[in-house]
Amino acid sequence: MTTEEVKERISGEKSNLEKYRINHSISPLEAPLVIKSTRRTIARLNTELRARQK
Repeated sequence: MTTEEVKERISGEKSNLEKYRINHSISPLEAPLVIKSTRRTIARLNTELRARQK
């Protein structure tokens, strides 16, 4: 992935996370671990982006 693709993926994952949180607050999700895995994916992408900036 290029740096731009990583940035786009981060923004997409953040919007997905926001949707999951809103949906979970309204009615519980069938798989609440999706929120946890999305958060971790965002963290991994941010780590990779930071490593590329150095």
